[in-house]
Amino acid sequence: MPVIAVTGLRAEAKLAAGPRVLVLSGGGDGATLARALEKAAANNASAIISFGVAGGLAPGLIPGSSLVARSIIAADGERYYGDPAWSRRLSAALGGAPIVDMAGVDSPVIDHAAKRALHVKTGAFVADMESHIAARVAAAYQLPFAALRVVADPAERRLPHAALVGMQSDGTLALGAVARSLLRDPRQVPQLFQTALDARAAFEALFRGRKLLAGALGFTDFRELMLDMPAEDVIGGPLQV
Repeated sequence: MPVIAVTGLRAEAKLAAGPRVLVLSGGGDGATLARALEKAAANNASAIISFGVAGGLAPGLIPGSSLVARSIIAADGERYYGDPAWSRRLSAALGGAPIVDMAGVDSPVIDHAAKRALHVKTGAFVADMESHIAARVAAAYQLPFAALRVVADPAERRLPHAALVGMQSDGTLALGAVARSLLRDPRQVPQLFQTALDARAAFEALFRGRKLLAGALGFTDFRELMLDMPAEDVIGGPLQV
């Protein structure tokens, strides 16, 4: 039974892929992602993890900061908690990544004022557009849930229009839309360049983090744990041969 990895972008999906991992990429289309996720969850999934980059809400978080979810706070105020054991394993594997609250949003949080307001309202450190969907489906199907997110745009930074219009529903980049936005407002170029540098730092950290996670993104179910344990630990003594 696979672990379902929920991402927003195709680049994130490529990093998440691995043995026993089924990847679903939202590309900004929450309704379609929810339907696909419910169908996959009903088909004997082991667990669900939200994996990818996120926008910083708490001040001082630099691009490339890896975070693990204590809980996900949806726009309606509903809170979904991550599986404690899985979250601790993720944090330990990533060198002690902080376990924090995250916000799930239906549209990007663009500027500093909006990011600060969401941080003050929820206490969340980062926000993304997939984690609340993944957490909601995991709760509905009583599956273990976790979220690993890496800061791409820090709280102090504003996302340029060109970056926002560039994402297509399949998670790929629409270069034509980016070019048209830059032609209309060339002043975005420095912002877009900084956004690209931030994204590069985030994806490099996400790549390193994925390499540190064994198999199914750090998830171990009870049966796997039993198979991995020595016989004396399973039954209280060595097997007689």
